[in-house]
Amino acid sequence: MTGAQTEQEQILPDVPVIDAHQHFWDLDRNYLPWLRDEPPIAFRYGDYGALKRNYMPADYRHDAAGLDLQGSVFVETEWDRADSLGETGWVHDVAAQSGLPSVMVCHVALDRDDAADMLARQAAFALVRGVRHKPRAAHSPRRIDPGAPGSMGDPAWRRGYALLARHGLSFDLQTPWWHLGEALALNRDFPETKIILNHTGLPRDRSESELEGWRAAMKAFAAAPNAAVKISGLGEAGRPWQAARNQGVIADTIALFGEDRCLFASNFPVDGLCGSLSTIYAGFHRATAHLPDTSRRKLFADNARRIYRIGEEQ
Repeated sequence: MTGAQTEQEQILPDVPVIDAHQHFWDLDRNYLPWLRDEPPIAFRYGDYGALKRNYMPADYRHDAAGLDLQGSVFVETEWDRADSLGETGWVHDVAAQSGLPSVMVCHVALDRDDAADMLARQAAFALVRGVRHKPRAAHSPRRIDPGAPGSMGDPAWRRGYALLARHGLSFDLQTPWWHLGEALALNRDFPETKIILNHTGLPRDRSESELEGWRAAMKAFAAAPNAAVKISGLGEAGRPWQAARNQGVIADTIALFGEDRCLFASNFPVDGLCGSLSTIYAGFHRATAHLPDTSRRKLFADNARRIYRIGEEQ
């Protein structure tokens, strides 16, 4: 990479930013099994030991220096699953003290017998806008088990999902692209619930064979009228975050979903394993610098504000 390219990649966006997907944690006070227990879990970016430290609003603001940061969406952190309400209460305390996050996506185990009660209790919190419960996923497109327990096709999981609309909650979906057919079926059967796909559908690498399957799945899912997508989580194991490698994925996603249904997000501090927050947002800027100002404002902030109802009463 030349010096000129490096300088170009580090030009930050000149429009307001609402980060549509970020996390905080205080490991001195709270129990997050994946960050506290041994041995470590298998992780798509490999070694994640660098994440085993407190990450709070002051740290995030330091990482976001240079951005016109106007808010953020906190997404559940795989906190102790016996205490999902504890995470929600803690996030509200953090927001009251620091002004971040603006809103949050909480966790509810949709396939449990207490899902209805937990959804009602989570929805009563002022900042809760949606739920994330990662459905069971196959390790590759060739190993899908339709209707497997904990998957989007599991009747118990779908019963819990059906209750989201009762509380006006959206659903943050984190699943690899080869499960997007199941997500499309969810949208068909429960069209009143908005699905916000996390991390760009998780393309594993930038090989043409991988991207061909990813594009086809994303194109089919984009036909769902109530679907949106976070352009985030674009790191690759063993590689630094590079605009040149991600520019095509960003452009394809915007072309498939349209500028009104795409949201830029950092996934920090997790994606700090691949690059700095400024590198990631400079990459978003580089990929969209040719677009009109109105389009860029949607991608960087306005869509997140609208979809997550930031600034509105619950």
